[in-house]
Amino acid sequence: MAENNSADVKKLPFERAIEELESIVKRLEEGKVPLEESVAIYERGEALKKRCEELLRQAEARVERITLDADGKPTGSTPLDVD
Repeated sequence: MAENNSADVKKLPFERAIEELESIVKRLEEGKVPLEESVAIYERGEALKKRCEELLRQAEARVERITLDADGKPTGSTPLDVD
């Protein structure tokens, strides 16, 4: 089941992942979640955090690949190998 959740997280867009992560943090901060469930949602939160970090790194790399002309104006971008 953990592998299935991990695969699910890897498909989430940034906005959905961060929204779910914020929801998990809120639930854990409230302290009303049973211990067993707390551990499970904490683990999912860690996977969501990693997904968000990965997507942010990819976006940052794409921005850094934008090419500029002599005046500093964007002229296009170079291909980004995201593997």
